[in-house]
Amino acid sequence: MTNTTEHALPANSTAESREKEFGLTVMELRKLMELRSTDALIQINDHHGGVMNLCSKLRTNPVEGLSGSPADLEKRKQVFGHNLIPPKKPKTFLELVWEALQDVTLIILEIAAIISLVLSFYRPHGEENEQCGLPINSPEDEGEAEAGWIEGAAILFSVIIVVLVTAFNDWSKEKQFRGLQNRIEKEQKFSVIRNGHIIQLPVAEIVVGDIAQIKYGDLLPADGILIQGNDLKIDESSLTGESDHVKKSLERDPMLLSGTHVMEGSGRMLVTAVGVNSQTGIIFTLLGASEEEEEEKKKKGKKQGVPENRNKAKAQDGVALEIQPLNSQEGIDSEEKEKKVVKLPKKEKSVLQGKLTRLAVQIGKAGLIMSAVTVLILILYFVIDNFVIQRKPWLAECTPIYIQYFVKFFIIGITVLVVAVPEGLPLAVTISLAYSVKKMMKDNNLVRHLDACETMGNATAICSDKTGTLTMNRMTVVQAYIGNTHYRQIPSPDVLAPKVLDLLVNGISINSAYTSKILPPEKEGGLPRQVGNKTECSLLGFVIDLKQDYHAVRSEVPEEKFYKVYTFNSSRKSMSTVIQKPGGGYRMYSKGASEIILRKCNRILDKNGEAVPFKSTDRDEVVRTVIEPMASEGLRTICLAYRDFNDVEPPWDHENEILTELTCIAVVGIEDPVRPEVPDAIAKCRRAGITVRMVTGDNVNTARAIATKCGIIAPGDDFLCLEGKEFNRLIRNEKGEVEQEKLDKIWPKLRVLARSSPTDKHTLVKGIIDSTVGEQRQVVAVTGDGTNDGPALKKADVGFAMGIAGTDVAKEASDIILTDDNFTSIVKGMMWGRNVYDSISKFLQFQLTVNVVAVIVAFTGACITQDSPLKAVQMLWVNLIMDTFASLALATEPPTDSLLKRRPYGRNKPLISRTMMKNILGHAVYQLTIIFFLVFAGEKFFDIDSGRNAPLHSPPSQHYTIVFNTFVLMQLFNEINSRKIHGERNVFGGIFRNLIFCSVVLGTFISQIIIVEFGGKPFSCTKLSLSQWFWCLFIGIGELLWGQVISTIPTQSLKFLKEAGHGTAKEEITRDAEGLDEIDHAEMELRRGQILWFRGLNRIQTQIDVINTFQTGANFKGVIKRPTMGQHLDVKHVPSSSYVTVPPVKSSPNTSVPDAVSSPTLGNQSGQSIP
Repeated sequence: MTNTTEHALPANSTAESREKEFGLTVMELRKLMELRSTDALIQINDHHGGVMNLCSKLRTNPVEGLSGSPADLEKRKQVFGHNLIPPKKPKTFLELVWEALQDVTLIILEIAAIISLVLSFYRPHGEENEQCGLPINSPEDEGEAEAGWIEGAAILFSVIIVVLVTAFNDWSKEKQFRGLQNRIEKEQKFSVIRNGHIIQLPVAEIVVGDIAQIKYGDLLPADGILIQGNDLKIDESSLTGESDHVKKSLERDPMLLSGTHVMEGSGRMLVTAVGVNSQTGIIFTLLGASEEEEEEKKKKGKKQGVPENRNKAKAQDGVALEIQPLNSQEGIDSEEKEKKVVKLPKKEKSVLQGKLTRLAVQIGKAGLIMSAVTVLILILYFVIDNFVIQRKPWLAECTPIYIQYFVKFFIIGITVLVVAVPEGLPLAVTISLAYSVKKMMKDNNLVRHLDACETMGNATAICSDKTGTLTMNRMTVVQAYIGNTHYRQIPSPDVLAPKVLDLLVNGISINSAYTSKILPPEKEGGLPRQVGNKTECSLLGFVIDLKQDYHAVRSEVPEEKFYKVYTFNSSRKSMSTVIQKPGGGYRMYSKGASEIILRKCNRILDKNGEAVPFKSTDRDEVVRTVIEPMASEGLRTICLAYRDFNDVEPPWDHENEILTELTCIAVVGIEDPVRPEVPDAIAKCRRAGITVRMVTGDNVNTARAIATKCGIIAPGDDFLCLEGKEFNRLIRNEKGEVEQEKLDKIWPKLRVLARSSPTDKHTLVKGIIDSTVGEQRQVVAVTGDGTNDGPALKKADVGFAMGIAGTDVAKEASDIILTDDNFTSIVKGMMWGRNVYDSISKFLQFQLTVNVVAVIVAFTGACITQDSPLKAVQMLWVNLIMDTFASLALATEPPTDSLLKRRPYGRNKPLISRTMMKNILGHAVYQLTIIFFLVFAGEKFFDIDSGRNAPLHSPPSQHYTIVFNTFVLMQLFNEINSRKIHGERNVFGGIFRNLIFCSVVLGTFISQIIIVEFGGKPFSCTKLSLSQWFWCLFIGIGELLWGQVISTIPTQSLKFLKEAGHGTAKEEITRDAEGLDEIDHAEMELRRGQILWFRGLNRIQTQIDVINTFQTGANFKGVIKRPTMGQHLDVKHVPSSSYVTVPPVKSSPNTSVPDAVSSPTLGNQSGQSIP
């Protein structure tokens, strides 16, 4: 794997001389990191003299770390490289222009315009004109005739404008996306020891020779060798494809690789390779090299990436990449989303995209048919009129003139098509999503996959964690049970026996991650800062409240002196640390969920500090009199215990034998107050038709107390609060398999799931998503912070990871990161999601009205008067107004609280509701009536010359200028109407909150004045008088009044109205999509209709690219995995549902705690509360 591209290695002589300053070269380190387990150990010990010698060769101290001097760090970066992978170059503006030019309709227009341009220079003599059916020109018309080329040139110019606008939009979109990715990467920090202090460093700042602290939930940012480890297990599936966790230790396998996940334990590692020299970096460089070879073989066309891994997706967007993992199978969906962002029309994943693509294809088909019919009618009419009715001969010298007529007809037909095809749709979606994402950042939602924010608007259920999301995650010990006494306040240290106090302080200080600490407050009078795990911080705070110093204990017993550590994980629900006693023998301190640890205690300290027997009856008594009262007040209970091993060394690997016969020191009650804003947010969710469920690792009484405070359940509600054990008993059959039918009886009533394991969370989420209860499927959002929440976050329609408390693994699996860990941010995210949906609907309502009117006007005008009342250039201007500017104006409407006062739309609700259809048709009727009146009777009304039946190259008429002007002004005022889509009367509500909208409307109006007054021949316009302008304006304002008339008609009475833009039914997808690698609604439509309209050529190109890249990439086994069809179906296409009531379930809502005590699978806050 060492043969990567040249830039990966420092090649110049100065770098070589610098390398000699260190005892190792880049190549030696790379070769070392390619070895595994015993081979690696032999190499380290025989060639390098052990790990400590490696440290001295790299000039670093295994305990103190690097000095951190800027000169030393810079030297290391120059010799060993930076910890980032050079991004792939983003597309240049010219490449984007070239891509925009590939649009089929634009190409046809360009060709037609060039033909028109060439032919306009051919002029037969005067007498021939008469024979060819052209009028004899008077001298002053000569100038006009000479200007025949202007129309062709103007069309070409309009095409250039459209292309530049599209390219600019793509460019800014890519730039925004790269900015977003940069932000995600900058957020990733890692703990490194420099100068004896543990500091958080951005991943890109890590250098070779750094000593990094690694712990449960980390994503390793560089390759390294383990110096010290406690019970360390790593998930290397992202590199090797093997799903088993690999145990790492100094004796067996000390090699740690970038991009792998720490699943258990903690430790320290010496960083040996960063950036392109790390194992992940080497694979990247190889992938990059194979891509470049591919590109050399091919012409550059539109190219879509292959789902290698998330980093690749990011690299394609030109982001400087801090090293992140090569993703395993699960991750592949997410990259597709990221890539889809930049090339919207190609790969469809989300509900909205699916509906839009289907709608666009349907409109495209209709437009194609209309334009073909228009051209056919025009040509037939001309031929029949000239050669059959007037019986003119076909003269050879007249052929160019006839062709000019035909080209003119052809241009009219193409223009109809251009106006009919809503190219603005992908643009509107992109603008709306990009705008929302930018604004959501201010609301503490960091969106990692664009379509997640739109899916969020459809959410019908939220499964939320408790700690940190609903509560403040500022934990404090408020009650304690020590020496048979229940203290309601923190006791003073002198009431406790010295032995008890000593055990308590040592047990807390030693048996917690040394990364957890209490720091002085940032501001005077503020609360002390809690750094690290919050539960541990609350216990350290308890030590400080007892007037003791945990730092002294820690400096006396540094981590190197630990004999064995059983780190916290979700199945253990406890943490234990073993140290050697000065006089010989060992002592183990344990802490964990109170029921679990108490069950393992057979003795308890009395008030004199003596250990007395602790029977099961005593335990039940403690549960009843201490733990249950604490839990019912919403406190989390933690038990602290210890055990001495005085005789021979016990078998440390047999955990069950070690973790028994403990002596209980104390039980403490930890309070985590509910965030003040949460009850209001949950009430909003309820109004919005969204069910909130709490899934927590705490015991059921604590969970019920907190759920009541939050408003998830109210006293007297007929809802279920279950423990994980009881939940599993109710949903599984005798074989232990989950039965959907049983689950369907439980979940509609379930509101609190306590003592749950991450598996329970995943089961619940999957069960709700797969459920067929109710008319529509549920769309589920899930919050998670622990490593084990990964599967549930992946499975959910939208996964929210905690930005502060979340592990890297959880963030990696999520769609949106909550930067403030707050539940209210989820509600804001939901509001933005609904707003995206509404923005697109507003744009559609506006666009389709224009489409319907313009197409009908062009079609009927052409058939009756042999010329479209709206000329090609005018149509292109209208197209620009309604596509680009309108999408900008309507897609940036800010959300309002009214969005949360209706139920979710659901996956199957059509994009165009009946109210919208009523608005579209109603406004179309008004506009068509006005336009046809003006076209056929306008010259009499305004007392001007008629513009109908004008010969080829005749000057623009006032008549048709008025038609064009009125048409544009009607669209402008209808844009204001389109701001409301649910039949609201006040269309001006909050208009000044959207400055973009106001400036677009104003800007368009000013441009229209300039075009009419100074546009002249290119725009087929001539100047209008003031009274004519007032009439046009008056008719335009009439749109607003007509809008009020339409909103008075009740939608229910218009039974004939159809909806449009439905989602795809699941059965339909499964049937149509067999053999497809990704569900693509457009592809399926095109299969049926075989229409080349929807950029068909690019699709074929993409497929070939995908196949070729797979062939070249096949060497990297386990790196590139191809997603299966089933997975895509599984992940995204699930219709949603509104809440449905279910008959009451016969099961105890109050599972008693003593029952639960006997459960082996009890959960604590999924991987969060205890390290």
